[in-house]
Amino acid sequence: MVHTPVHASWLNQVEIYFSVVQRKVISPNDFPDLTQVGDRLRAFEDRYNATAQPFQWKFTTSDLDDLLARLDRHTADRQEESSAALAA
Repeated sequence: MVHTPVHASWLNQVEIYFSVVQRKVISPNDFPDLTQVGDRLRAFEDRYNATAQPFQWKFTTSDLDDLLARLDRHTADRQEESSAALAA
């Protein structure tokens, strides 16, 4: 089981949504005025609400274990490099 912070889970969904807006609506940032930005955001909202699907979380406990093992190896390698550099 993977425990995520319950109090911040809604925040993750908001961050994902704004990431989608940034990539698909606002970029490139070449709007001549704020009216066009608002129009595009409203059009995107209508389209997104009509087609949106729940986000699928695919990060499993084995993925977490693999990530933690890689981080441990990376940290150990960095500590060895630092020790070698200090010894030289």
